[in-house]
Amino acid sequence: MRQNVIKNKSFNFAVDIVGLYKNLAYDKKEYVMSRQVLKSGTSIGANVREAEFAQSKPDFISKMSISLKEANETDYWLDLLHETKFINEEEFKVFKSKSTELIRLLVSIVKSAKQ
Repeated sequence: MRQNVIKNKSFNFAVDIVGLYKNLAYDKKEYVMSRQVLKSGTSIGANVREAEFAQSKPDFISKMSISLKEANETDYWLDLLHETKFINEEEFKVFKSKSTELIRLLVSIVKSAKQ
């Protein structure tokens, strides 16, 4: 059940990140940070999907830990995009809330799997 929640939330987050990337690259002509947030933000769900068919418990933990690291990196890029005024306060709050939720879920999943 929990894995489905993270699978759905990470996929939906990736869709939102692609939209953010399009806005940043096409409308605001920002190409460096937008590419970074696109890569890390879509990688979260990709690694969750890989974990779904992990070969072992350590493999599952590894994939989910990579997802967590990617979520943390995405959080960094969102902070930087906000501080440099490429995303406004409202956009930032929405994305920050979603990334924080993903990080909390992933921390919980990794901790549970390690026990």
